[in-house]
Amino acid sequence: MKKTIIFMAIMLLSLQMAYAENIFKAKIIDSDCGETLVGATAIVQGTDRGAIADAEGFLTITGIPDGLQTIIFSCTGYETEQKKFTFPLANPDEIVVISLEEEEMELDEVVVTATRGTRTFKDLPTRVEFIGSEELEEKSLMKPGDIRMLLSESTGIQTQQTSAISGNSLIKIQGLDGKYTQILKDGFPAFSGAAAGLGLLQTPPLDLKQVEIIKGSSSTLYGGGAIAGLVNLVSKTPEEKRDFQVQLNGTTAKGLDVNSFFGQRFGKVGTTIFASYNRNWAYDPSDVGFTAIPEFDRFTFNPTLFLYPGDKTTASLGIEAMVEDRLGGDMYYIKHGHTEEHPYFERNRSQRYSSRLSVRHSFDDRTSLNVKNSVTLFRRKIAIPDYRFDGDQWSTFSEVSFLRSGNRSEWVGGLNVWTEHFGEKRLTQMPVRDFSINTFGLFVQNTTNISDRFILETGLRGDYVHDYGFAVLPRLSALFKLTDKFSTRIGGGFGYKPPSIFSEESERLQYENVLPIDSKFNKLERSYGANVDFNYRTSFADGRVIFTVNQLFFYTYLRHPLELRREPDGLYRFYNIAGNMNSKGAETNVKVMYSDFSLFLGYTYTDARVREGGSSRAKTLTPKHRLNSMLMYEIEDSWRVGYELYYVGRQHLTDGLMGKDYVTMGFMIQKIWDGISVYANFENFTDRRQTRFDTIYTGSVTNPEFRDIYAPLDGFVANAGVILKF
Repeated sequence: MKKTIIFMAIMLLSLQMAYAENIFKAKIIDSDCGETLVGATAIVQGTDRGAIADAEGFLTITGIPDGLQTIIFSCTGYETEQKKFTFPLANPDEIVVISLEEEEMELDEVVVTATRGTRTFKDLPTRVEFIGSEELEEKSLMKPGDIRMLLSESTGIQTQQTSAISGNSLIKIQGLDGKYTQILKDGFPAFSGAAAGLGLLQTPPLDLKQVEIIKGSSSTLYGGGAIAGLVNLVSKTPEEKRDFQVQLNGTTAKGLDVNSFFGQRFGKVGTTIFASYNRNWAYDPSDVGFTAIPEFDRFTFNPTLFLYPGDKTTASLGIEAMVEDRLGGDMYYIKHGHTEEHPYFERNRSQRYSSRLSVRHSFDDRTSLNVKNSVTLFRRKIAIPDYRFDGDQWSTFSEVSFLRSGNRSEWVGGLNVWTEHFGEKRLTQMPVRDFSINTFGLFVQNTTNISDRFILETGLRGDYVHDYGFAVLPRLSALFKLTDKFSTRIGGGFGYKPPSIFSEESERLQYENVLPIDSKFNKLERSYGANVDFNYRTSFADGRVIFTVNQLFFYTYLRHPLELRREPDGLYRFYNIAGNMNSKGAETNVKVMYSDFSLFLGYTYTDARVREGGSSRAKTLTPKHRLNSMLMYEIEDSWRVGYELYYVGRQHLTDGLMGKDYVTMGFMIQKIWDGISVYANFENFTDRRQTRFDTIYTGSVTNPEFRDIYAPLDGFVANAGVILKF
């Protein structure tokens, strides 16, 4: 008996020793930046064997049983990973590097309102480019007064300045004119018609939470105008924690910006309040005698009330008021007033008053009803020597939509009504350009997971445009997750644009001598577009280097586009040409991340042509080649340092000449403390501007004929400021 007990004890001790001989060593890191994850845990599934990562990210598990074992790795804020290992290991002393990805919590919580659904980015068949709060803050340091830089520094997007001396600008996506891009604010149409040339200049970014960009036809959900794509500016919403910021900024180009934002939720009531004052004195760095940056004063006030009467209902009511006086032209005129030798000026006085109402009611976790309404009045007055323009634009938007989400399929449907009425005061012998466009639309969209790796999205829209008839707009998008690292999206759809006098061409003329649109003579512009993109993401050096590449190919065909042409009597009329315009090309985006460094590279190739009467010509003011790059060094909540380089290739001008290519560079630095940050930005520090290598006008100072603006006019501009957070 004694021998039996001794034998069993020896056997148990042997088993315990064998059990304890299996050791597993690992280092746990962040998959994006390669930083060690202190406190990460690893547990052998089905046992009590585990360990916690130390200050260097290392952990050791002992006493692991022989055979195939599953080890579960987890860390707060990161996705849980499961890895299988067969014990004993071939090399027990080897340190296995485990990289964990951050949870998609932010993407799950942030609703991509441009797609109207509830899916996260990685499960969207529609290609959406997302600019988050951190990148918005970076851009707001460079240009606190407006969002031109924010958009123009994105791949495939170009800011087109339509006035040499007043700075009026529009954005072009993939070579298509600005009138084909729809700009939304929280899902409501904004900056259309008479406001198009000024909208970008009158939108400071401090109150924005995110920006969503969809390139290519998006008319199924948003109707006419989204031929080239859409940009949705998403405002901040109140949280339990107070968000109170004040930004003070000054520039060497005689600019001053004071922006403030407050947001907080108080139980069932919340509010956000945005207020800004933006000022610039006339600036002419080239001494050509005309303003590169006009003199302007702008006040903006935007309070929004949020109501949460129950768990299933939310509502918001916002009001926006903006008043601006913008004066450009002869520097002598601006400083001293009118003289016979210095008579030229261009004055824009504008006002925007807008209300936005939104109500969302959830019947259950999967079904919701959304109601929206907005009313906007935009007043614009233009004055140049011997000509005045004065008009009011009333716009309304009303929508009821229904969302139903299932485990595999999601439906969105609804109806909406747009009205737009422009009334002009008769100040000349020209016929007034009054017009009304009323549009009634129905839409439905379905997104279905065909399998774990194939998601299909289909949509159909029908619009009735008063005086122009019906437009039927089908759309199709598909996402293929070929592997965990490689995916592709394919999409296409139809679009249309009602004719309007408001375009880049007429904006350059301040609408002088432009004849009104005639619904019996002009017709809808219709488009067909498609795109395909490929996404690849991987890591190197044990996960310390993250590499991401996105390759997009696009094509848009526009039938009978509207063009402004000069008549023999000197007047200008819009014609639907007996031909087409098409834009095709490619966008390449590369991102490399290592430790605290991030490198972004973007290249755009655009070939846009107009075909009419058997001939073909290049689309003017559309560079074929464009490169954007940024190197960023960032220590979270401490330092941010960035360097940018942009190249813009040659482009055809409307006077038949070619614009020169050019390179600009910028540098910014920010130091962050609790409650305060200071920054300095040096934009275009090589001082590249059109007046260095080309002219901006012909004729005389008293009667100038302004040429196309295709390069910066302000040259090197430094700005510095402070952001206070209370």
